[in-house]
Amino acid sequence: MTDPADMKFRPLLSLLLATPAWAQSTDLLPKRLDELVVTASPLDRTLFELVQPAAVLKEKELMLNLAPTLGETLGKQAGVSSTSFGPGASRPIIRGLGDDRLRVLQNGTSVLDVSNVSPDHAVAADPLTVRSVEIVRGPATLLYGPNTVGGVVNVIDDRIPEERVSGIDGSLDTRYGSAENLRSLSGAVNFGAGPFAFHLDAFTRESDDLEIPGYARSERLRAQDPQPDEARGTLPNSFTDSDGAAIGGSYIWDQGFVGVSYSGIDSLYGTVAEEDVTIDLRQRRWDLRGAFYEPANGIKEINYKFGYSDYEHTEFEGAETGTRFLIDGFNTRAEVLHEKLHGFEGAVGVELQRSDFSAVGEEAFLPPVENQVNSLFAFEEIELDRFTLQFGGRYDYQANETDALDRDFNAFSVSAGVIYNPTEDYAVAMTVGYSQRPPNYVELFADGPHVATGTYEIGDPDLGTEDSLSLDLSLRKKTGRVTGGVSGFYYRFNDFIANQPAGINDPVDDLPVYNYEAIGATFYGGELEATVHLLAPVEASADENSQQLDLVFLADYVHAEDRDSGESVPRIPPFRSTVALDYQIDRIGARLEAQWCAHQGDTAENEPPSDSYVLLSAGIDYTFTTGDVTTTLFVKGVNLLNEEARPSTSYLKEIAPLAARGVVVGLRADF
Repeated sequence: MTDPADMKFRPLLSLLLATPAWAQSTDLLPKRLDELVVTASPLDRTLFELVQPAAVLKEKELMLNLAPTLGETLGKQAGVSSTSFGPGASRPIIRGLGDDRLRVLQNGTSVLDVSNVSPDHAVAADPLTVRSVEIVRGPATLLYGPNTVGGVVNVIDDRIPEERVSGIDGSLDTRYGSAENLRSLSGAVNFGAGPFAFHLDAFTRESDDLEIPGYARSERLRAQDPQPDEARGTLPNSFTDSDGAAIGGSYIWDQGFVGVSYSGIDSLYGTVAEEDVTIDLRQRRWDLRGAFYEPANGIKEINYKFGYSDYEHTEFEGAETGTRFLIDGFNTRAEVLHEKLHGFEGAVGVELQRSDFSAVGEEAFLPPVENQVNSLFAFEEIELDRFTLQFGGRYDYQANETDALDRDFNAFSVSAGVIYNPTEDYAVAMTVGYSQRPPNYVELFADGPHVATGTYEIGDPDLGTEDSLSLDLSLRKKTGRVTGGVSGFYYRFNDFIANQPAGINDPVDDLPVYNYEAIGATFYGGELEATVHLLAPVEASADENSQQLDLVFLADYVHAEDRDSGESVPRIPPFRSTVALDYQIDRIGARLEAQWCAHQGDTAENEPPSDSYVLLSAGIDYTFTTGDVTTTLFVKGVNLLNEEARPSTSYLKEIAPLAARGVVVGLRADF
């Protein structure tokens, strides 16, 4: 278990609870396409101006969607699903692509955990401490590397202030969930004097085993393999217990800033896959970030980021230590943004990443690996009347070194895009890209039982780069009675690395065998995000109305096929559609929402289908101000139909349904 001598976070949380909360504007309005996004472009661009479809989750919307894991928090966004590996470890999936094809960032640098190589490994960034989350759907390979062909999720916090703080401000959030007896508490405070600004935050969260609508094992599995004692009503070994804290500070002047932060997270949770296996996760992290504004003629900005992480998690089998996963390393990047030169505006940059990984224990299925990635990239943009052209390239060198074998790769990525504005209120965007993704060390070197997932994994050290060609097309509208966007995508992979069920069990451990294999794969699909403003249209420069009634439509679809066999790629989300009625008048907000997930019958060999289900939720919130304090109270009912929901994206769908009917109540105070 975690060393008792390690830093503990509850004393800092107690300090924060005695401190006034941070003033933040409450977002009473539907998402607007003029939100500024920092992840998808080195230039300051809004959602409307981006080549790629993106979304920003913050303020009230983030508060009402907040869940214990990042995957659950984002899982209802268009094009985004979740690995659904129990309440302790769910990672986002974008357009059917997850694992090492989706990169999770923390303020623009890697989270430096191992969540990208196995679904039972939690993301080492807790939603309770974030200010906003940015989601980029589709390849972001130019800025963030070839393992972003699915997209990027950037978790943004205020741990390194970038602007001066006058006085003290802060926030407090507490909530309770009935389905898992969830209890959470988080707080943050910012304060400063002159050019110095400081930040503190902390959180604690506990939950018991999850209540479920019926049996843990599916009807199909119960018929195939009857057992005398079937878990029913409660999902065994699905508890969670997490704590975390951070401290940061910056020196800020007119032409730039520099800051540093230190943070930690401890998390103990059940893996669900095995009733007696738990994971004890620990991370300690240092971050340095800064910028120089207009340091020389022709240079608009130089920004730099550095993150160092010491991460470990231990898989316990009962009280006995099973496998320990250890990774320490750093990720650093620097970008130079230049002023317009003959109409061109853009950036060049460098990124370096180093990590030492080891799995220790009798059932360790990976050898120690030293990994390094060196990258160079360039991005340019030019406006030509109603057209904006974007293009660039990136080079990545990746080396994986073990005691017995070394593999290194050279990977190239190029991309070009165009945005056309036929009128002021419409944008048509298209991007074409080519990328090469080197295999990660699990895909190369795995060989053994992975107890937490209940599988026997076998890698292939002879794998080459995974090459992909991508096409993305979208249409957006930002004013009028109907606003939103629709997008479509097509990805063609050569040597797509898939974790394929072999259809046999390992004779020693009696676990199902999964092989990492290179296949030809094609993904295509699309997303719809549309809001019908029933009371009044959205105007470009009009004041916002105090009363709004909006009908919201979301839908997404992915088809993923193995071109070699004609069968589907494993664990692909089904067609999903959401209809919501959102009402806001002055201090009161209410929302009624239904999400339908269709039957998923397009499955890989030896992968069972997933039944359709409907998740109905309803909520109401009330916001009031007392002096300088703005407080929001909310109550939300989830899975009101008590549906048995087994997401097709989950390894555990046959043994772990989603939560039963429940209620979440919470309070957030800001000033």
